[in-house]
Amino acid sequence: QVQLVESGGDLVQSGGSLRLSCAASGNIFSPNAMGWFRQAPGKQRELVACISSGVIRQYADSVKGRFTISRDNAKNTVYLQMNSLKPEDPAVYSCGLKSGSSYCSLKAMNSWGKGTLVTVSS
Repeated sequence: QVQLVESGGDLVQSGGSLRLSCAASGNIFSPNAMGWFRQAPGKQRELVACISSGVIRQYADSVKGRFTISRDNAKNTVYLQMNSLKPEDPAVYSCGLKSGSSYCSLKAMNSWGKGTLVTVSS
């Protein structure tokens, strides 16, 4: 069983920055992929960014150039540096893990954290 715990969500002004963290524990097999997903009120959960244990990254078009995903494999922790936050970025950001495969997608993840709330004020 895998546990994921997110942190770092906060209220920030438009144009500001936040760094989210997600620590994973439990039985995690390599290769694997860890990613950030978000769900805004009234919208479906969507992929924001993903990174494999081999450090292959993918990003949603809406965050390219503004968000950076990274990971510390020794700590089983993934980070999301969010810069130039926009009014359309507020959501509950959740961490997902796919253990045993580098493939990352909303449907592929088999473990989830509870999420952390990001709010952007204009």
